[in-house]
Amino acid sequence: MFIYERMLGMIETQNTADAASGARRVEWIRSRMPLLAQAREDFARTRPFAGHRIGMSLHVEPKTAVLVETLAAGGAEIVGTGNHGSTQDDVVAYLNQSGMTIFGRRDDDLQQHHANVAAVLDAEPSILLDNGGDLVAGVVSRGATDSILGGTEETTSGGDRLRTELAGQVPFPVIVINDSLLKQIGENKHAVGQSVAESFMRITNLMVPGTRFVVVGYGWCGRGVAHYLRSLGGKVAVAEIDELKAFEAALDGFRVSSVLDLASWADVIITATGRPGVVGADVFERMHDGAILANCGHFPWEIDVPALLASATSSRAVDEAIDRIELPDGRHLVLLAQGRMFNLAGRSPKGNSIQSMDLGFLLQVLSLERVALEAPRGTLAPGAQPVPEDIERLIARRMLSAMSASE
Repeated sequence: MFIYERMLGMIETQNTADAASGARRVEWIRSRMPLLAQAREDFARTRPFAGHRIGMSLHVEPKTAVLVETLAAGGAEIVGTGNHGSTQDDVVAYLNQSGMTIFGRRDDDLQQHHANVAAVLDAEPSILLDNGGDLVAGVVSRGATDSILGGTEETTSGGDRLRTELAGQVPFPVIVINDSLLKQIGENKHAVGQSVAESFMRITNLMVPGTRFVVVGYGWCGRGVAHYLRSLGGKVAVAEIDELKAFEAALDGFRVSSVLDLASWADVIITATGRPGVVGADVFERMHDGAILANCGHFPWEIDVPALLASATSSRAVDEAIDRIELPDGRHLVLLAQGRMFNLAGRSPKGNSIQSMDLGFLLQVLSLERVALEAPRGTLAPGAQPVPEDIERLIARRMLSAMSASE
């Protein structure tokens, strides 16, 4: 409990001006998330989370605050943290002044982020809202799984981790939100595609038309990134090792090859795989002078940044979220957001669109409600599992209704 108690003391020093800024931003977002508004009204009446403490590890930005408020309306006590490099300090301050307990700052290093996760687990939550599997991995390593009723996992990376590294070690149900076809289409394809294109233009101030992009990975996020960049006039190729996804990318009209073959052609390489080390030293050697590296996956491991820096003669920040890496042969490469998710860790980050997160976070709250109500009855299987189909269909109907109402 020591880390938890020490971190609570740090929260008390947060700036009230930050909290006021966060409140204004959250108010704007809240008014444009009708799906969560309806859930908040329902939860205030049914109180499905009464008596539960939800431990959260999720990117903390204004849309996340609306999610947290919805869970709190259902009776939950919230103890949470953000993710490395993407936390928005004014939102943290607002949530803490609103009665939540949220750890973390935007400038936290990776060691401090791990301390934040440990502090959440020290609070002994009964339900987990996870992102990347950090909380689940933490309770497994502590041997504290008996105290967890169940939880949800937001990402592709976390779902993969549950099914590989943590397979057979998780005795409670974890609903993987990213398995939802609704999330894959609405958030991963369209929202990530939009936010990556917008973030690239905002951070670099470069034009998309005529620029040669290589998108590494043609899962739902990679599909969206490739299609949105091409729709804006970018020249887009896809690197994909899965034969079926590569076949789909080719039929969608993209040049398809290995990342090694495409490296010398690329002006910009964007990773979207959820897997470590997909762009490494062999790729860096083939990239042309001034080429840009960016990652939109959850973990900052898809680009082998340590290998890049180890090979460099120097590295310097030229702007917020832009580092110039000088190489011994006279070339330089440009790295965005230090290899972190640049559409949430870059300058003035907006993340995914409000409407897509309204849909995605409704998946979260209804799945958490299902865990709270059904896990005690033993009706949910242990380990990773998809969003129940009835929840997906209910949300699809609500989303279609919301879209029709705006016509």
